[in-house]
Formats: sequence, structure tokens, C-alpha cells
Amino acid sequence: MHRKDSDVKIAIAFLLAALFVCAAPAANTLDVYVIDVEGGKALLVVSPSGESLLVDAGWPGYNGRDVDRIVEAAKAAGLKQIDYFVASHLDLDHIGDVPLLISRFPIRHILDNGPLQTTGKGVEGRYKTYAEVRDKMDHAAVKPGDRIPIKGVDVQVVAAGRKVIDQPLKGAGAPNPACATASQPDEIKADLEDNMSIGLLYTLGKFRMLDLADLEAHFEHELACPVNLGSVKQ
Repeated sequence: MHRKDSDVKIAIAFLLAALFVCAAPAANTLDVYVIDVEGGKALLVVSPSGESLLVDAGWPGYNGRDVDRIVEAAKAAGLKQIDYFVASHLDLDHIGDVPLLISRFPIRHILDNGPLQTTGKGVEGRYKTYAEVRDKMDHAAVKPGDRIPIKGVDVQVVAAGRKVIDQPLKGAGAPNPACATASQPDEIKADLEDNMSIGLLYTLGKFRMLDLADLEAHFEHELACPVNLGSVKQ
């Protein structure tokens, strides 16, 4: 049986179309994965552009259990690398085992609060191994008002290093009537690590997601009183 040239061309066209469909990018969605780690946190965000951001890495130890879960989630999301790793703060249940994670799955950039400041929670050893790897990579310390340059979604730093943004975000800044009866709690000095937390505001169209990590009430109050620095009317 002989095929005509036109039949062959049609068959090739259908094959190319099928390959194109298989290779087409995912829908324009912002995908957020809350990874089941012990006690602390690991949050994976994949933007509509396909770039990714991982906030925190759970606990160290346990035979790399939390690293295994992060890698499994990243692969399930179709990732071949993590573009940005953010260490929200340097408590053990958030910094995890970054050296092991990097050995198992590529990370391009690391963002944190810079050198360790601690109230003596026993994080010094884990920070040292983390910093040894971080300092060999592309890394930076962030401050309130910075943006993480992940394509496809706006990610703004609203808190970091015991400070919060000092100006309202675009469209925010309205007086908060609840502040009249809401006094500001004292800062808990023993929780310096928590109050160093990097807080991130994600915005995609009308969708907004705020993640303040372990930032405590003293600094949360500063974001909301006497005006809402980040609350935008839709």
C-alpha cells in the first residue's frame, strides 16, 4: 500500500500538533502547595510563568524526611528547579536542612534576613551549615518594601528583620476603626527569631495572599494600626 505525499504531510501535521499540545505550558494559574512538614513550614508557590518560590524547609534530621516531601512536591508540580528559596527566619522548624535540599534539587537564589541574630534557641549549629552553602550561591538579604522578582506574580516584602513597611501599599492606607480599642501588645524579646520573620504579600489580579510566617502580634499591629498599610479595597 502506497501513501500519497499529501497523506504523509497531513500525518506529520497531526503529529506536530499532538506534540505541541503535550508541550504546551500549564494554565495561567498561581499554584500554592502547603507541604506537610513537622511542626514548622514549607510553602511552595508556582507562578503563572512557571517560576517557583519555596518559603522555608521544615525540620532538619529525621533521615531527611521533610526534604523528601519538598522534593516530591516540587516534582509533582512539574518543576526542575526552585528559582527562589526564602528562609522566613532562622528557627530550626523553618530553616530545615537546606544543604541536603540543594543536593537533591537545584535552587537558584536564596533570600533571608542576613547574618543570624538569636536569643539562644540553639540554632547556631544549623545556621552555620546553612550559611556555608548560602554564601557560595546567589543570595541576598531582603527588607520591607523589596519585591521578589518572580515572573507572573507580584511578591512584596511587607515585614523583615523586626521592621514593617513604613508607607501604605498602593490603594491602601485607610484608617482602621478597630485600632481605637485594640492596644499594641508588647514585643516578646525572647522571640527575636520569630519577629525577624519575612512577611510576603502575593498579588495576582484581585487575588491577594498574606504570609507573615511567625511574626508576632506587636509587629502585626504596626501593619494594621492606625491605618491599614496593606489592606486594599477591591
